[in-house]
Amino acid sequence: MDTGDTAWVLTSTALVLFMTPGLALFYGGMVRSKNVLGMLMQNVFAMGLIGVIWAVVGFSLAFGDGGGLIGNFDFAFMADVMKFNAEGEILNELPGLDFLTIPPILFFAFQMMFAIITPALITGATADRLKFKSYVLVIGLWSVLVYSPLAHWVFSPTGWLFERGALDFAGGTAIHINAGIAALVIVAMIGKRRGYPDQPMPPHNLPLTLIGTGILWFGWFGFNAGSAGAANGQAAQALVNTSLAASAAMLGWLVVEKLKDGHATTLGGASGAVAGLVAITPCAGYVGGMSPIIIGAIAGVACYFAIGIKRALKLDDSLDVIAVHLVGGIVGSLLLGFFADKSATTFGANGVFFDGGTDLLVDQIVAVVAALAFSAVVTFIIAKVVDLIFGLRVDEDDEETGLDLSQHAETAYTS
Repeated sequence: MDTGDTAWVLTSTALVLFMTPGLALFYGGMVRSKNVLGMLMQNVFAMGLIGVIWAVVGFSLAFGDGGGLIGNFDFAFMADVMKFNAEGEILNELPGLDFLTIPPILFFAFQMMFAIITPALITGATADRLKFKSYVLVIGLWSVLVYSPLAHWVFSPTGWLFERGALDFAGGTAIHINAGIAALVIVAMIGKRRGYPDQPMPPHNLPLTLIGTGILWFGWFGFNAGSAGAANGQAAQALVNTSLAASAAMLGWLVVEKLKDGHATTLGGASGAVAGLVAITPCAGYVGGMSPIIIGAIAGVACYFAIGIKRALKLDDSLDVIAVHLVGGIVGSLLLGFFADKSATTFGANGVFFDGGTDLLVDQIVAVVAALAFSAVVTFIIAKVVDLIFGLRVDEDDEETGLDLSQHAETAYTS
């Protein structure tokens, strides 16, 4: 065990958890005032429910050695996550992760923060109309049946995508593509908000959204650089890549927005930055030089135009989760097949532009398609079952009243 590595990952774990309330503010500012507490509650509640599920079974299914498709129950209820030998030295029994220089229980905690924020990402798409009790059941089942298996595929050394050679440094497939396609499926099932698109539904508090953006950007340093698992050169490169991609994506989004719509907006700046953060997530520890700027700029432009997807599909993705997280995750995961540069961090593989051929690109395509298909199918089944039990959507009166009062008997503002 290395004390410096441990200190850095402890810090990163706290940074990643801080992203979930940051996400709550980011989303909360974009909904109408009568739904802001409902949005905050859905995000913050994930910190409670998913944390417990992760300890009981989620971590074991993600990182147990059950084969290529899913883990097992070796670490259920946190069994053997933290063990010592007769000399009091920490033992690491995580399959394929014996190289870690941090305590296994810290790896458990760091990965728990990923598990928490992933279902919370979905809430932006279903804003203003999802029953709270249905949300609770959906994300609880989804965490076990969708997130943990996908995390096993891409993060566990025994997972089939990991063994195949697909790269996902911090969650382009398991987190962003996964949550994005799940959001698309659920939105298609619950339908549009009452009055959409004819009734204007502008953000009620953009300063809140910008504060959330800052927290997300700050926390993302732990999200990506912490995924190195050590305080080393790869972590430093990942941190720089993270910030450069966010900067370039913001600029890319705003340039297109200005040219197309005539104005560069604060909401566009915030959305562009997050799009860049999403796209660099799978790449952060595997690229260097100007690559993160190029990846970020492409992501900013692509995610801006991807907003047209919901219009083309006639979906009401309230806060553009599909455009930012689904499309951003796909863009980043695929561009990694072109821009991966092993000389940047000595990890990973080389992509098309660095004399690596197309092998990595093919692996990235397989990973993207697998994540899309698996998450879409299982999410549909989960949402359908919950819809039959409770119904997914609030009734018309509750939607008109707002989720704050109808679901939580509270209001965010007194006047």
